Amino acid sequence: MSLQAQFEQAVADSKNLPERPDNMTLLRMYALFKQASAGDANGDRPGFTDMVGRAKYDAWDALKGTSKDDAMQQYISLIEELKG
Repeated sequence: MSLQAQFEQAVADSKNLPERPDNMTLLRMYALFKQASAGDANGDRPGFTDMVGRAKYDAWDALKGTSKDDAMQQYISLIEELKG
């Protein structure tokens, strides 16, 4: 199975995890997904009134320079770990 297919399967699996991950894990999942699908963070960082948007942007921006393939692999591994 190709890396892209494994990634798409992990995205589908992420919607059916046995339990809801904690907020830090959810941020990691979001950041890896964005890095794998869109590359480095772009656009303006949300303002201080948008705490959730700001945290998501910061988590994604922290992965700057990570290749899409590497982000996909990390996402797949994280979902496999969460599936138990």
